[in-house]
Formats: sequence, structure tokens, C-alpha cells
Amino acid sequence: MDELSTPIVLFDSVQHLETTKHNFTKNKSKLTEYNYALAFLKSYKGSAGTFNAYRREVERLLQWAWNIQDKPVKKLKREDMEEFISFCKNPPKTWIGVNKVPRFLDKDGIRIPNVAWRPFVVTVSKSEHRKGDKPKIKNFELLDDTIKEMFAILSSFFNYLLQEEYILSNPIALMRQKSKFIRKQQNSIKIRRLSELQWDYLMNAALKMAEHDPDTHERTVFIISALYAMYLRISELAANDRWIPLMNNFHKDHDGHWWFTTVGKGNKERQIAVSDAMLKALKRWRKHLNLSALPAASDKTPLLPKTKGKGPIGSVNYLRRIVQGCYDNAIEQLNSDGFTEEAETLISATVHWLRHTGISDDVKIRPREHVRDDAGHSSSAITDKYIDIELRERHRSAKNKPILEVD
Repeated sequence: MDELSTPIVLFDSVQHLETTKHNFTKNKSKLTEYNYALAFLKSYKGSAGTFNAYRREVERLLQWAWNIQDKPVKKLKREDMEEFISFCKNPPKTWIGVNKVPRFLDKDGIRIPNVAWRPFVVTVSKSEHRKGDKPKIKNFELLDDTIKEMFAILSSFFNYLLQEEYILSNPIALMRQKSKFIRKQQNSIKIRRLSELQWDYLMNAALKMAEHDPDTHERTVFIISALYAMYLRISELAANDRWIPLMNNFHKDHDGHWWFTTVGKGNKERQIAVSDAMLKALKRWRKHLNLSALPAASDKTPLLPKTKGKGPIGSVNYLRRIVQGCYDNAIEQLNSDGFTEEAETLISATVHWLRHTGISDDVKIRPREHVRDDAGHSSSAITDKYIDIELRERHRSAKNKPILEVD
């Protein structure tokens, strides 16, 4: 395939992964590597987010190796991987899209590749989108975090091929200068979180929305409360094949303390200490649902039941829209009250900022080990990123530094 041509998508969505067919009969090497990649991706089907990330990077690698380098993955060396990373940082325009589109389409019951699909997609921020800006191919940029994730995912893929005895070495592990692809930073990346004022306006917006339309927005109050007070990821509130949030995930121990059990990234279960404020939010939500004040161990009511029909809410995007609606109301009120700068910043906020905000607020007053375990962080080093006290002291000490005045 010519470098300027657009590759044909290889891997479908999780639910159709098993049924996708490709004609590799004339190329046994491609068929073998496709099957290895498929088996590797299947092991991540339990988490949609993880699966999508792994599929994206493995697909890019196969497309580049087969169509640009014209060689099997088995023959890729360290030098090839350096060239691959450089390629991903500046891919051909025909490999870049401006919209996220379905990978495959249904036609007469058959899944066919979507010709509009591209391996890379350029996006615009929420604030730019609100201003009417459109994504442009010339503005494509591969962020440092994406490159780091690429290294980690592809290294896992090559280790899998090593274990299957398909390759003899991991070319990613042999790369000695990964840092040349990633800009070094003196300090940890700034945690994106809400200011105290933004949080106050957001929570008040949710409460006012619930006051005017309780049937719709008591749910909003509970979701906002849970994301902040328990540092939940939005995916931990949505039902999926491996996890259905139920009322009895809130439970009381022998000391009378309440905990919430969830399943997060990597299919890891964790227990979260439930504060009195969060318990109050739960009672409010259950009262709206005409349930008892607190759940019994046998209460298998969905934590977030559907508004229409039975069963739990399973759409993460639907939950995101609920939170975004609350953001929009808070932004409008901030602007109305003259806090235009705070409103402008809030435009860029994502749902995940609520988790960051809850952790950042709690790490100031709770032992970091407790926050670490409630947040599900793998190490205290991750939790330490949320501690900004030293930065405040550093700025305070510099604030009044004089500059010699010259007559």
C-alpha cells in the first residue's frame, strides 16, 4: 500500500470482535499476526476503556508494519520502533480524521469496514468547540501522555508475543532513548481540578436543578456527589458486563462504618470509606426513589436505575451528558455573577475533574495512605501528585522578591 493511501480497519468493537473476518489467505504471516493480536486484545474485553486503548495502539502498529514498512511485526527491531514512534507523531494526512466514526458498519447483517475510519483523529477542546472551532488535520498532535501510553501498551503486546514464542526479543524494551520522544518536565503535571468557587457553583447548580425538576435531577445531585466524595470514575457508575453498581454496594461493617465497594481500572475491586456527607447524599437519593433510608445487604436495586424501563444505566456517555448539563448551568451562573475567568476555565473541565477535585481536597486533611486506598492508586507517588501545598509555599516565598529600581 502507498503511504498516502488510507488503511482498512482491522479490529471491530468488543461485541463484534469474534465475527469480524479478513481475507489474509494469501499472506500467512499477516493471518498469524492478526490472530495473535486478536487473542491479545480479547484478554482486555472486560474493560471497554482499556480494550479501546490497546486496540488503537496494536492496530496502528500492524497497519504501519504491514502497509508502510512492508514487513511482519516479527521482524521489527529497535530501530523500526523508533521510526514507528516518529511516524505516529507526524502521520500522513490520509491517515488522520477529524471525526470519531464507527470502525465497521452493518450492511444486510454483515459487518463491513467503514471507509471514513482513520487510525489517527484530531480533536478540539470543549472550550474551542463551544467557540465554533473545528478540528483541522494540520493541527494534529500526539501528546506526551499518549506516547507514554503507547510505549506501555506495545511493550505488553511484544511481551505477549515473547511468551507465545513468536518473537525473540521485545524491541520496545531495547529502546534506550525513549525520553527523546517525550518532553521532560521538572515537576509533575498539574492536576486538572475545580477551584473552590467552581465546585460551590457546580454543587449549587445541581441542587437548584433538582429543586425545579426532582424527577430528572435528584439523580444529578447524587452523581455529582459520588464522583467528588468517593473519587469515582464515571465508568464505575455505569453497568457493564463485569460490574453492575447496586445499592448494597454500600454496606456497614461491624463497627457501624459505611463503605462502598466498586470495580475500577484493571478490573480491580476496592472499598471506599463513605463520609457522613456522602451517606447523607445517599439517603436523599434513596428517599427520592421511595426506598428505605439506607440499603440492607439484600438490596439489589440498581444504584442508578434507568429513567425509562427497568435495569441500571449502562451508558457512560449518558452519564457524561448529565454531568455536562450541570457544568453548563454552573458556567452560566458564574458568568451572570461576573466570574468570567472561572466560567471560562470551567468550560474546559471534564467529568474526571470531579475525581481529581475530591482527591485534591481530601489529601489536604486526610492521611495520604487513606486517600490512596480510597482512590485505588497503585502507589503513594500517584497520590502525591495531588499535593500542591509545597507549590503554594514556593510561590508565597517568591511573591515579594524585589527588583532593584534604577533611577
